[in-house]
Amino acid sequence: MAALRHLAGATHNHRIAANSSSLFDLQRPPSCLAAARPLSLAPLRSRFTRLYALSSNDIKVGFNLEVDGAPWKILEFLHVKPGKGAAFVRTKMRNYITGNTIQEASISKETKQFTYKDGSQFVFMDLTSFEESRLNESDVGDRQKWLKEGMDCTLLYWNGRIIDFDLPITVRLTVTEADPGQGDSAQGGTKPATLETGAVVNVPSFVDVGDDVLIDSRTGQYMSRA
Repeated sequence: MAALRHLAGATHNHRIAANSSSLFDLQRPPSCLAAARPLSLAPLRSRFTRLYALSSNDIKVGFNLEVDGAPWKILEFLHVKPGKGAAFVRTKMRNYITGNTIQEASISKETKQFTYKDGSQFVFMDLTSFEESRLNESDVGDRQKWLKEGMDCTLLYWNGRIIDFDLPITVRLTVTEADPGQGDSAQGGTKPATLETGAVVNVPSFVDVGDDVLIDSRTGQYMSRA
């Protein structure tokens, strides 16, 4: 069950922070995996080191990963787009040690709009059916720093249950507090600025209160003025 949950975790360019029991442990970044030595040339444990961010685009047939301390191999990995309903991912994994397999981990993705916060819950709405979905504050975590009302997000479902969500990679937020700017001609220098969600980021010295800025939600870094 844990392995199924982890496979969803990473949809596209979105970083998931969790402990090792709820994340894939990988040998090296995906760009290096293709050049990795054959399994017979290195001790088993040395081939699986930890990586805390993973995209579904990085997972391929033959991919080696570690889940809950055990090494696994991806035997099948398929993006399915049915005629009706949301697209989902189907995969089959085999445990190197026990030989057991896990099949048909079907993860669906649906776009929902964050509409408001109700106590400790974040409410997302399907703009077609107006059906609401909710995530607890503990599930949203630090990502709430970049989440504002009206923002479209991707919710991940497994067996009809929400297991995670992805923010847009680039989010547009308004500066609400900052020291006075120095004009667009200012060269270099940064200062802290508070955004409408309460997040504090370093911005160039020419950014003023009321400016809209673009933030990379994966890193929390300033990208540019909007």
